[in-house]
Amino acid sequence: MIKIVDRSGARAMTEQRARTLSHAEDEVAPILADVRERGDAALLEYARKFDKFEGASVRIPVQGALEPKMRDAATTAAANIREYARAQLPGEYFSKTEDGRRLGHIVRPLDSMGAYIPAGLYPLPSTLLMTVIPAQAAGVERTCVACPNPSPEILGIAAWLGVTDLFQMGGAHAIAALAYGTATVPRVDRIVGPGNMYVAAAKKLLAGEVGIDFVAGPTEIVIIAADGNPAWLAADLLAQAEHDFDASAILITTSRTLAKEVAQEVERQLETLPTAKVAHVSISKNGAIIVVDSLDEAVEIANELAPEHLALHDASLLPAIRHAGSVFLGAHSPEAAGDYASGPNHVLPTAKALAALTPAITTLARAEGLEAHARSVEIRNA
Repeated sequence: MIKIVDRSGARAMTEQRARTLSHAEDEVAPILADVRERGDAALLEYARKFDKFEGASVRIPVQGALEPKMRDAATTAAANIREYARAQLPGEYFSKTEDGRRLGHIVRPLDSMGAYIPAGLYPLPSTLLMTVIPAQAAGVERTCVACPNPSPEILGIAAWLGVTDLFQMGGAHAIAALAYGTATVPRVDRIVGPGNMYVAAAKKLLAGEVGIDFVAGPTEIVIIAADGNPAWLAADLLAQAEHDFDASAILITTSRTLAKEVAQEVERQLETLPTAKVAHVSISKNGAIIVVDSLDEAVEIANELAPEHLALHDASLLPAIRHAGSVFLGAHSPEAAGDYASGPNHVLPTAKALAALTPAITTLARAEGLEAHARSVEIRNA
Protein backbone atom coordinates (compact mmCIF):
# COMPACT_ATOMS: atom_id res chain seq x y z
CA MET A 1 0.00 0.00 0.00
CA ILE A 2 1.37 3.43 -0.90
CA LYS A 3 1.76 5.76 2.09
CA ILE A 4 -0.05 9.10 2.43
CA VAL A 5 2.26 11.39 4.43
CA ASP A 6 3.04 15.01 5.19
CA ARG A 7 6.22 17.00 4.54
CA SER A 8 8.18 15.35 7.35
CA GLY A 9 7.73 12.03 5.57
CA ALA A 10 9.38 13.43 2.45
CA ARG A 11 12.35 14.65 4.48
CA ALA A 12 12.84 11.19 6.00
CA MET A 13 12.96 9.65 2.53
CA THR A 14 15.69 12.07 1.43
CA GLU A 15 17.81 11.30 4.49
CA GLN A 16 17.44 7.57 3.95
CA ARG A 17 18.56 7.88 0.32
CA ALA A 18 21.75 9.69 1.39
CA ARG A 19 22.56 6.99 3.95
CA THR A 20 22.05 4.26 1.36
CA LEU A 21 24.47 5.86 -1.12
CA SER A 22 27.11 6.30 1.58
CA HIS A 23 26.84 2.61 2.47
CA ALA A 24 27.15 1.65 -1.19
CA GLU A 25 30.36 3.70 -1.50
CA ASP A 26 31.91 1.70 1.32
CA GLU A 27 30.93 -1.52 -0.44
CA VAL A 28 32.33 -0.66 -3.87
CA ALA A 29 35.57 1.13 -2.93
CA PRO A 30 37.55 -2.14 -2.51
CA ILE A 31 36.21 -3.43 -5.84
CA LEU A 32 37.40 -0.32 -7.66
CA ALA A 33 40.85 -0.57 -6.10
CA ASP A 34 41.10 -4.27 -6.96
CA VAL A 35 40.22 -3.76 -10.64
CA ARG A 36 42.71 -0.90 -10.85
CA GLU A 37 45.43 -3.10 -9.36
CA ARG A 38 44.77 -6.47 -11.05
CA GLY A 39 42.93 -5.49 -14.22
CA ASP A 40 41.33 -8.33 -16.18
CA ALA A 41 41.96 -10.93 -13.45
CA ALA A 42 39.88 -8.98 -10.93
CA LEU A 43 37.31 -7.99 -13.55
CA LEU A 44 36.66 -11.62 -14.50
CA GLU A 45 36.40 -12.69 -10.86
CA TYR A 46 33.74 -10.07 -10.12
CA ALA A 47 31.92 -10.74 -13.40
CA ARG A 48 31.65 -14.43 -12.51
CA LYS A 49 30.58 -13.65 -8.95
CA PHE A 50 28.04 -10.90 -9.57
CA ASP A 51 27.02 -11.27 -13.23
CA LYS A 52 27.12 -15.10 -13.44
CA PHE A 53 29.49 -14.67 -16.39
CA GLU A 54 30.99 -17.90 -17.70
CA GLY A 55 33.11 -16.84 -20.67
CA ALA A 56 36.87 -16.41 -21.01
CA SER A 57 36.69 -12.71 -21.94
CA VAL A 58 34.11 -10.00 -21.22
CA ARG A 59 34.50 -8.70 -24.77
CA ILE A 60 31.69 -10.04 -26.96
CA PRO A 61 30.97 -9.59 -30.68
CA VAL A 62 28.89 -6.63 -31.80
CA GLN A 63 26.36 -8.64 -33.75
CA GLY A 64 22.65 -9.27 -33.69
CA ALA A 65 19.42 -8.67 -35.57
CA LEU A 66 16.12 -6.93 -34.89
CA GLU A 67 12.59 -8.18 -35.53
CA PRO A 68 10.70 -5.85 -37.93
CA LYS A 69 8.43 -4.41 -35.21
CA MET A 70 11.39 -3.69 -32.95
CA ARG A 71 13.35 -2.17 -35.85
CA ASP A 72 10.43 0.15 -36.60
CA ALA A 73 10.21 1.21 -32.94
CA ALA A 74 13.98 1.75 -32.71
CA THR A 75 13.95 3.75 -35.95
CA THR A 76 11.26 6.11 -34.65
CA ALA A 77 12.97 6.56 -31.29
CA ALA A 78 16.45 6.94 -32.75
CA ALA A 79 15.38 9.62 -35.22
CA ASN A 80 13.84 11.73 -32.45
CA ILE A 81 16.78 11.23 -30.09
CA ARG A 82 19.32 12.08 -32.79
CA GLU A 83 17.39 15.17 -33.89
CA TYR A 84 17.28 16.51 -30.35
CA ALA A 85 20.94 15.65 -29.67
CA ARG A 86 22.07 17.51 -32.79
CA ALA A 87 20.06 20.55 -31.71
CA GLN A 88 22.01 20.57 -28.45
CA LEU A 89 25.44 20.60 -30.09
CA PRO A 90 27.45 23.74 -29.21
CA GLY A 91 28.68 25.77 -32.13
CA GLU A 92 31.99 27.50 -32.67
CA TYR A 93 32.16 31.08 -31.47
CA PHE A 94 34.60 33.88 -32.34
CA SER A 95 34.47 37.60 -31.76
CA LYS A 96 36.82 40.54 -32.07
CA THR A 97 37.09 43.10 -29.28
CA GLU A 98 37.49 46.84 -29.77
CA ASP A 99 41.19 46.67 -28.87
CA GLY A 100 41.88 44.03 -31.54
CA ARG A 101 41.74 40.78 -29.59
CA ARG A 102 40.08 37.85 -31.34
CA LEU A 103 38.46 35.46 -28.86
CA GLY A 104 36.34 32.35 -29.15
CA HIS A 105 35.80 28.74 -28.33
CA ILE A 106 35.66 25.44 -30.20
CA VAL A 107 34.16 22.30 -28.65
CA ARG A 108 35.63 19.01 -29.89
CA PRO A 109 34.12 15.54 -29.37
CA LEU A 110 35.65 13.13 -26.87
CA ASP A 111 37.75 10.31 -28.29
CA SER A 112 35.77 7.62 -26.47
CA MET A 113 32.83 7.05 -24.18
CA GLY A 114 31.44 4.22 -22.09
CA ALA A 115 27.71 3.52 -21.85
CA TYR A 116 26.39 1.47 -18.96
CA ILE A 117 23.24 -0.46 -19.92
CA PRO A 118 21.37 -1.99 -16.95
CA ALA A 119 20.13 -5.56 -17.33
CA GLY A 120 19.29 -6.77 -13.85
CA LEU A 121 15.55 -7.28 -13.55
CA TYR A 122 15.01 -5.86 -17.04
CA PRO A 123 17.51 -5.43 -19.90
CA LEU A 124 17.04 -1.90 -21.25
CA PRO A 125 17.63 -1.44 -25.01
CA SER A 126 16.15 2.05 -24.68
CA THR A 127 19.14 3.06 -22.55
CA LEU A 128 21.42 1.98 -25.37
CA LEU A 129 19.61 4.35 -27.74
CA MET A 130 19.65 7.19 -25.21
CA THR A 131 23.38 6.96 -24.43
CA VAL A 132 25.04 5.99 -27.71
CA ILE A 133 23.10 8.21 -30.12
CA PRO A 134 24.03 11.54 -28.43
CA ALA A 135 27.69 10.44 -28.46
CA GLN A 136 27.47 9.63 -32.16
CA ALA A 137 25.74 12.94 -32.84
CA ALA A 138 28.63 14.69 -31.10
CA GLY A 139 31.19 12.85 -33.22
CA VAL A 140 32.62 10.46 -30.62
CA GLU A 141 34.44 7.76 -32.59
CA ARG A 142 34.73 4.97 -30.01
CA THR A 143 31.55 3.87 -28.24
CA CYS A 144 32.08 1.22 -25.56
CA VAL A 145 29.00 -0.47 -24.13
CA ALA A 146 28.91 -2.45 -20.87
CA CYS A 147 25.92 -4.66 -20.12
CA PRO A 148 25.87 -7.59 -17.66
CA ASN A 149 23.16 -9.55 -19.48
CA PRO A 150 22.50 -8.23 -23.00
CA SER A 151 19.14 -9.27 -24.42
CA PRO A 152 18.64 -10.05 -28.12
CA GLU A 153 17.17 -6.55 -28.50
CA ILE A 154 20.25 -4.96 -26.92
CA LEU A 155 22.56 -6.98 -29.15
CA GLY A 156 20.50 -6.13 -32.22
CA ILE A 157 20.38 -2.39 -31.46
CA ALA A 158 24.12 -2.32 -30.67
CA ALA A 159 24.87 -3.79 -34.10
CA TRP A 160 22.26 -1.56 -35.78
CA LEU A 161 23.78 1.57 -34.22
CA GLY A 162 27.34 0.54 -35.06
CA VAL A 163 28.66 0.35 -31.50
CA THR A 164 32.42 -0.18 -31.68
CA ASP A 165 33.03 -2.21 -28.49
CA LEU A 166 30.67 -4.40 -26.45
CA PHE A 167 31.42 -5.95 -23.05
CA GLN A 168 29.36 -8.36 -20.98
CA MET A 169 29.98 -6.89 -17.54
CA GLY A 170 28.04 -4.91 -14.97
CA GLY A 171 28.14 -3.33 -11.54
CA ALA A 172 31.00 -1.44 -9.95
CA HIS A 173 33.61 -3.64 -11.62
CA ALA A 174 32.37 -2.60 -15.06
CA ILE A 175 32.59 1.08 -14.13
CA ALA A 176 36.11 0.53 -12.79
CA ALA A 177 37.22 -1.25 -15.97
CA LEU A 178 35.96 1.59 -18.17
CA ALA A 179 37.52 4.22 -15.90
CA TYR A 180 40.95 2.64 -15.46
CA GLY A 181 41.19 0.42 -18.52
CA THR A 182 42.36 -3.20 -18.57
CA ALA A 183 44.06 -5.39 -21.16
CA THR A 184 40.60 -6.14 -22.58
CA VAL A 185 38.60 -3.01 -21.82
CA PRO A 186 39.85 0.37 -23.11
CA ARG A 187 39.93 3.35 -20.80
CA VAL A 188 37.25 5.83 -21.85
CA ASP A 189 36.97 9.59 -21.46
CA ARG A 190 33.44 9.64 -20.03
CA ILE A 191 30.99 7.11 -18.57
CA VAL A 192 27.24 7.66 -18.93
CA GLY A 193 24.11 5.72 -18.17
CA PRO A 194 21.97 4.73 -15.19
CA GLY A 195 22.38 1.83 -12.80
CA ASN A 196 21.68 0.63 -9.28
CA MET A 197 23.03 2.23 -6.13
CA TYR A 198 26.38 0.42 -6.50
CA VAL A 199 26.88 1.69 -10.04
CA ALA A 200 26.00 5.20 -8.86
CA ALA A 201 28.45 4.94 -5.96
CA ALA A 202 31.22 3.72 -8.28
CA LYS A 203 30.67 6.62 -10.66
CA LYS A 204 30.71 9.08 -7.77
CA LEU A 205 33.99 7.73 -6.41
CA LEU A 206 35.63 7.68 -9.84
CA ALA A 207 34.60 11.18 -10.91
CA GLY A 208 37.91 12.90 -11.58
CA GLU A 209 39.57 9.72 -12.78
CA VAL A 210 37.01 9.73 -15.59
CA GLY A 211 34.24 12.05 -16.67
CA ILE A 212 30.71 11.03 -15.67
CA ASP A 213 27.28 12.33 -16.55
CA PHE A 214 25.98 12.53 -12.96
CA VAL A 215 25.33 10.38 -9.92
CA ALA A 216 22.00 8.68 -10.56
CA GLY A 217 20.97 5.80 -8.36
CA PRO A 218 17.67 3.89 -8.51
CA THR A 219 15.13 5.64 -10.68
CA GLU A 220 12.70 8.12 -9.16
CA ILE A 221 9.77 10.32 -10.10
CA VAL A 222 7.96 13.15 -8.36
CA ILE A 223 4.58 14.24 -9.70
CA ILE A 224 2.95 17.51 -8.65
CA ALA A 225 -0.79 17.60 -9.33
CA ALA A 226 -3.55 19.54 -7.59
CA ASP A 227 -6.14 17.54 -9.53
CA GLY A 228 -6.22 15.04 -12.35
CA ASN A 229 -7.21 11.55 -13.43
CA PRO A 230 -6.42 9.13 -10.57
CA ALA A 231 -5.93 6.24 -13.02
CA TRP A 232 -3.35 8.20 -15.03
CA LEU A 233 -1.48 9.28 -11.92
CA ALA A 234 -1.44 5.74 -10.52
CA ALA A 235 -0.18 4.39 -13.85
CA ASP A 236 2.66 6.92 -13.85
CA LEU A 237 3.67 6.01 -10.29
CA LEU A 238 3.70 2.31 -11.13
CA ALA A 239 5.74 2.94 -14.29
CA GLN A 240 8.56 4.03 -12.00
CA ALA A 241 7.91 1.51 -9.25
CA GLU A 242 8.21 -1.48 -11.59
CA HIS A 243 11.81 -0.60 -12.47
CA ASP A 244 13.48 -1.79 -9.31
CA PHE A 245 12.85 -2.72 -5.68
CA ASP A 246 14.64 0.53 -4.74
CA ALA A 247 12.82 2.80 -7.23
CA SER A 248 10.97 5.78 -5.79
CA ALA A 249 7.58 7.11 -6.92
CA ILE A 250 6.05 10.16 -5.20
CA LEU A 251 2.92 12.20 -5.82
CA ILE A 252 2.63 15.64 -4.19
CA THR A 253 -0.88 17.08 -4.10
CA THR A 254 -2.99 19.65 -2.31
CA SER A 255 -6.03 17.37 -2.46
CA ARG A 256 -6.50 14.71 0.22
CA THR A 257 -9.41 13.35 -1.82
CA LEU A 258 -7.16 12.88 -4.87
CA ALA A 259 -4.52 11.28 -2.65
CA LYS A 260 -6.97 8.65 -1.44
CA GLU A 261 -8.30 8.00 -4.96
CA VAL A 262 -4.80 7.54 -6.38
CA ALA A 263 -3.82 5.21 -3.52
CA GLN A 264 -6.88 3.07 -4.26
CA GLU A 265 -6.15 3.10 -7.97
CA VAL A 266 -2.55 1.98 -7.37
CA GLU A 267 -3.86 -1.08 -5.51
CA ARG A 268 -6.37 -1.81 -8.28
CA GLN A 269 -3.80 -1.59 -11.08
CA LEU A 270 -1.31 -3.74 -9.17
CA GLU A 271 -3.79 -6.62 -9.33
CA THR A 272 -3.27 -7.06 -13.09
CA LEU A 273 0.30 -5.79 -13.49
CA PRO A 274 2.79 -8.51 -14.60
CA THR A 275 5.59 -6.67 -12.78
CA ALA A 276 3.60 -6.36 -9.54
CA LYS A 277 6.13 -8.44 -7.59
CA VAL A 278 8.66 -5.64 -8.00
CA ALA A 279 6.27 -2.70 -8.13
CA HIS A 280 4.45 -3.68 -4.93
CA VAL A 281 7.68 -3.80 -2.91
CA SER A 282 8.92 -0.53 -4.40
CA ILE A 283 5.67 1.37 -3.96
CA SER A 284 5.30 0.15 -0.36
CA LYS A 285 8.90 0.85 0.64
CA ASN A 286 9.78 3.97 -1.34
CA GLY A 287 6.48 5.32 -2.67
CA ALA A 288 4.48 8.10 -1.05
CA ILE A 289 1.66 10.53 -1.63
CA ILE A 290 2.51 13.79 0.13
CA VAL A 291 -0.42 16.05 0.98
CA VAL A 292 0.51 19.72 1.28
CA ASP A 293 -1.29 23.00 1.91
CA SER A 294 -0.28 24.76 -1.30
CA LEU A 295 1.42 24.27 -4.64
CA ASP A 296 4.20 26.57 -3.44
CA GLU A 297 4.93 24.05 -0.70
CA ALA A 298 4.80 21.25 -3.26
CA VAL A 299 7.46 22.99 -5.34
CA GLU A 300 9.65 23.51 -2.26
CA ILE A 301 9.52 19.79 -1.48
CA ALA A 302 10.28 18.88 -5.10
CA ASN A 303 13.33 21.14 -5.07
CA GLU A 304 14.50 19.51 -1.84
CA LEU A 305 14.07 16.03 -3.33
CA ALA A 306 15.78 17.05 -6.62
CA PRO A 307 14.22 14.12 -8.49
CA GLU A 308 15.54 12.44 -11.61
CA HIS A 309 12.09 12.87 -13.19
CA LEU A 310 9.63 15.61 -12.28
CA ALA A 311 6.12 15.75 -13.75
CA LEU A 312 4.22 19.03 -13.48
CA HIS A 313 0.57 18.80 -14.43
CA ASP A 314 0.48 22.60 -14.09
CA ALA A 315 3.14 23.96 -16.47
CA SER A 316 3.02 27.40 -14.81
CA LEU A 317 5.04 25.92 -11.92
CA LEU A 318 8.11 25.41 -14.13
CA PRO A 319 9.82 28.78 -13.42
CA ALA A 320 10.02 27.90 -9.71
CA ILE A 321 11.77 24.57 -10.32
CA ARG A 322 15.49 24.70 -9.53
CA HIS A 323 16.54 21.08 -8.97
CA ALA A 324 15.38 18.31 -11.30
CA GLY A 325 16.72 16.11 -14.05
CA SER A 326 14.00 15.83 -16.68
CA VAL A 327 10.79 17.84 -16.41
CA PHE A 328 7.54 16.62 -17.98
CA LEU A 329 4.88 19.25 -18.58
CA GLY A 330 1.16 18.56 -18.67
CA ALA A 331 -1.04 15.54 -18.08
CA HIS A 332 -0.33 14.21 -21.60
CA SER A 333 3.44 14.03 -21.03
CA PRO A 334 4.03 10.76 -19.16
CA GLU A 335 7.58 10.03 -18.13
CA ALA A 336 7.46 6.81 -20.19
CA ALA A 337 7.45 8.90 -23.38
CA GLY A 338 10.77 10.45 -22.38
CA ASP A 339 12.12 6.99 -21.56
CA TYR A 340 11.64 5.78 -25.09
CA ALA A 341 10.76 7.85 -28.08
CA SER A 342 10.06 11.56 -27.69
CA GLY A 343 13.66 12.69 -28.19
CA PRO A 344 13.88 15.50 -25.63
CA ASN A 345 13.92 14.64 -21.96
CA HIS A 346 12.40 17.88 -20.72
CA VAL A 347 9.35 19.33 -22.48
CA LEU A 348 7.29 16.45 -23.84
CA PRO A 349 4.56 16.08 -26.45
CA THR A 350 0.94 17.11 -26.62
CA ALA A 351 -1.77 14.45 -26.59
CA LYS A 352 -1.79 14.23 -30.39
CA ALA A 353 1.97 13.74 -30.56
CA LEU A 354 1.85 11.17 -27.79
CA ALA A 355 -0.68 9.12 -29.74
CA ALA A 356 1.64 9.05 -32.76
CA LEU A 357 4.53 7.82 -30.62
CA THR A 358 2.50 5.18 -28.77
CA PRO A 359 3.46 2.20 -31.02
CA ALA A 360 7.18 2.87 -30.64
CA ILE A 361 6.91 3.51 -26.90
CA THR A 362 4.86 0.42 -26.13
CA THR A 363 6.97 -1.86 -28.32
CA LEU A 364 10.17 -0.82 -26.59
CA ALA A 365 8.56 -0.92 -23.14
CA ARG A 366 7.21 -4.43 -23.59
CA ALA A 367 10.52 -5.62 -25.04
CA GLU A 368 12.05 -4.57 -21.73
CA GLY A 369 9.31 -6.27 -19.72
CA LEU A 370 8.11 -2.93 -18.35
CA GLU A 371 4.36 -3.30 -18.76
CA ALA A 372 3.42 -0.37 -16.51
CA HIS A 373 5.41 1.94 -18.79
CA ALA A 374 3.34 0.80 -21.77
CA ARG A 375 0.09 1.11 -19.82
CA SER A 376 0.90 4.63 -18.61
CA VAL A 377 0.88 5.72 -22.28
CA GLU A 378 -2.00 3.56 -23.48
CA ILE A 379 -4.30 4.68 -20.66
CA ARG A 380 -4.17 8.22 -22.06
CA ASN A 381 -5.35 7.01 -25.44
CA ALA A 382 -8.20 4.89 -24.09
